[in-house]
Amino acid sequence: MLWAREKPPSAPARRGPVEPAPLAVQFSASLFERHFKALLAAAEDGEGVEAWLDALGEKQRRLTVALEQGNLVRIIDLVFGARRKLGHLAGDAQFAAVVGRLGDDALPLEERLAAVITATPVGAGERREARQAAARLRRAAHDLAAEVLHFCDPVGIPLMTRWVWDRATMSGALRELAHGGESARELALDNRAGTYEAARRWLLERVSAQGIYRDLHFWADLVLAAAYGHYFRSMTGGVLGSDFQRAAHPAEAITGLLGIDRILREARRADP
Repeated sequence: MLWAREKPPSAPARRGPVEPAPLAVQFSASLFERHFKALLAAAEDGEGVEAWLDALGEKQRRLTVALEQGNLVRIIDLVFGARRKLGHLAGDAQFAAVVGRLGDDALPLEERLAAVITATPVGAGERREARQAAARLRRAAHDLAAEVLHFCDPVGIPLMTRWVWDRATMSGALRELAHGGESARELALDNRAGTYEAARRWLLERVSAQGIYRDLHFWADLVLAAAYGHYFRSMTGGVLGSDFQRAAHPAEAITGLLGIDRILREARRADP
């Protein structure tokens, strides 16, 4: 395999590694195999796994620079779940300041994430429509913060977006990897950082067993995106909706969900 390379002598520095929490569910090796194979098939029809890994690395670089510069416009543009819903906040100095503190390792990880959600400006009103609009903004802010935290330290911090797992709706990629997840009404998974990390470490073991040693953290992201794409297609009958720009192809869903679609388009234009 192209990615079965010699293991590097040292791993990237971890600024604030998350300790895994005990898991109350079992994940399935056979379900992992299904989504791993689906990922490889999708990548073959797209730009290829190597190009996707490079794009994830580029996203890491851009988000890190944008966070250091306080460039909220660039940060929002790089996060799929925030592009359409939070673009109007790009010029909000107070919100930008709170987002900027996501890189402050002196603050507890979950406190940083919660601060962004709390600081999200939402419209006032008690009508149902107003409450729903406010909830959508806060969910988008959660995903924004989760992606910034992960991509600025992808080895030390797991991806904690709602599409990976959302306890409130009992939905996400982790359902597609759990024994009996497709039929269970509830899964005993919470939204603590340690729970995401425990699930990720299980994934990293499965990925390593494939003979893969480079960019394991990004491989885990790719498998999760492939699993969620399968879940979403099964729930919507194959129509992924406006957030996916009606992307019916699994490759487009995976790269769109991870926010690397635009980076890949830039690469295609640069190397026609």
